[in-house]
Amino acid sequence: MSTTVQSSSVARQGFRRGGRMNPGAPVEKPKDGKKTFGRMLAWFRPEWGYVLCLALAVLLAVGASVVGPSLQSSAIDKMVTREFDKIPRFLGLMLLAYLANGIATLLQGFFSARLSQRVIFRLRAQLFQKVIGLPIPWLDNHSHGDVMSRMTNDAENVSNVISSSLSSLFSGVLMLIGTVVMMLRYSPALTGLTCVTVVLSVVLTRVMTRIMRRYYLRRQQLLGTLNGIVEEKVSACRTVTAYNLQKQAITEFDSASDELTKTGISADIIGNAMGPLMNMLNNLSFVIVAAFGAWFALRGSISVGVISAFIIYSKQFSRPVNELAQLYGQIQTAVAGAERIFEILDAESEDRSGESTLPVTEGTVEFSHVNFSYVPGKQIIHDFNLRVEAGKKIALVGSTGSGKTTIVNLLMRFYPLDSGSICVDGVDIRDISCDVLRDSIGIVLQDTVLFTDTLRNNLKYADHSIPDRSMLEAAQSANCDRIADALPEGYDTVLTGAGANLSQGQRQLVTIGRAFLSYPKILILDEATSSVDTRTEREIQNAMTELMRDRTSLIIAHCLSTIRDADQIIVMDQGHIMETGTHDELLEKQGYYYRLYMTQFAGQET
Repeated sequence: MSTTVQSSSVARQGFRRGGRMNPGAPVEKPKDGKKTFGRMLAWFRPEWGYVLCLALAVLLAVGASVVGPSLQSSAIDKMVTREFDKIPRFLGLMLLAYLANGIATLLQGFFSARLSQRVIFRLRAQLFQKVIGLPIPWLDNHSHGDVMSRMTNDAENVSNVISSSLSSLFSGVLMLIGTVVMMLRYSPALTGLTCVTVVLSVVLTRVMTRIMRRYYLRRQQLLGTLNGIVEEKVSACRTVTAYNLQKQAITEFDSASDELTKTGISADIIGNAMGPLMNMLNNLSFVIVAAFGAWFALRGSISVGVISAFIIYSKQFSRPVNELAQLYGQIQTAVAGAERIFEILDAESEDRSGESTLPVTEGTVEFSHVNFSYVPGKQIIHDFNLRVEAGKKIALVGSTGSGKTTIVNLLMRFYPLDSGSICVDGVDIRDISCDVLRDSIGIVLQDTVLFTDTLRNNLKYADHSIPDRSMLEAAQSANCDRIADALPEGYDTVLTGAGANLSQGQRQLVTIGRAFLSYPKILILDEATSSVDTRTEREIQNAMTELMRDRTSLIIAHCLSTIRDADQIIVMDQGHIMETGTHDELLEKQGYYYRLYMTQFAGQET
């Protein structure tokens, strides 16, 4: 009886070790599993030492598991024949076999974990490096959530397969072969009877899995719906409260929650029934082996020890069969995740090449007959021509969607031109290295981007080797030295939540200070004061005036009162230049700019 309990325990442990995914969970299938699996195996080549050690540990564990019952059978037979002097030898060999199995299992877990983490470390590092180097158009066409899911969830699935499923698959196959060989050696008839219950368990597993998968898939869908309701209502709690629709929100939540509860109960009932049913079949196998084994023993076909060994072998035989069925689904899901990871790794990296590596010295910018479209056939910029002399301040104005930000994106080489050229100091930007070009351009955006780091490191983001004295001068010029004075640890205060402990105006001043420390020849200001109050706007305007001194500046603005002192104002509409001139000249023309200005001055929407 103790033998049976022990083998069942081993079976359950093996199932947990190899099957982390619920048998009823939906299995995601890859598009080209064979090719992707081959690429996954290629990641193991640098770790061949760990692979070899893992294979040896699996062989030792399986060998000990297969030999152990045979030694037990021999010991029992010696007891029956009263050859007591030979029993200690078999008991000692049994002890060695089970000790070897325990040690090999521990080593298997160790090598699996090391192999998994080393492989996934290289995979994640290469994946992150690839994502950082992807072109902006690729990132625009893929949601950030999807990219993050590939780097976290899909990578974790691959890691789980490497750490558990592959070794369990290998050991399961070897255990199946070794157990069948030993069973056939002792009694082909009992082996055939044992296979009957194994076939029944496989059929039962497939039927139950198919039923469970339907309920688990429905539960996943309902859980996603419920999470969406919670996220939407919580994030929009002010709106819900303002319209006094709390009861409606609660009713909507309760309805989705009730349906999820009912489906979850059904899924859990069916899922929990799997264990008892499998135990019933295992016990049936035990009864068949015991009954027919006793009959064969009475006829003299087998010994009593063989019956004992067969009871253990029947357990060892059914476990890998069921486990392999579960591992197949887990490996399929992981291969599908790896396929999505390889899609990123196979994506074409951004073209950062350029023959010219000389730094920009003046900052003259010229757009010549530039045409551009994000989507083929839907042109955004039409024959755009503009020359900006070094040190001049140029403003781009126009209604939303007129192409102002697109011009900046093209200057930064975020997107390739359809036709035409953009030159900086007389050199086409396609011939300038991206590193050199972007090092020469400082940018302050409407949506401030700060990092969860100290104020000092946020200011020095462009170059952490900048001396503190230069940083303090830039902070003072950007009017953000008072921000440091108000923080508990000054410049060493960590801006938690990417600057959540600062106001919008303070965050904007920090980005201006960061632009100061990049020492750009060309400066881009994209609606830098659109979301702050009047007083803070004046501080930011003063900081930007200091920042723009002796630099070529491109200013994108909706608030026309902030660009009166621009050397030239470019009025855009639907990708065309409508008017150019100074503020006073454009007002005198009483054209497109005049209408924009007067409409805004009157307090109406532009």
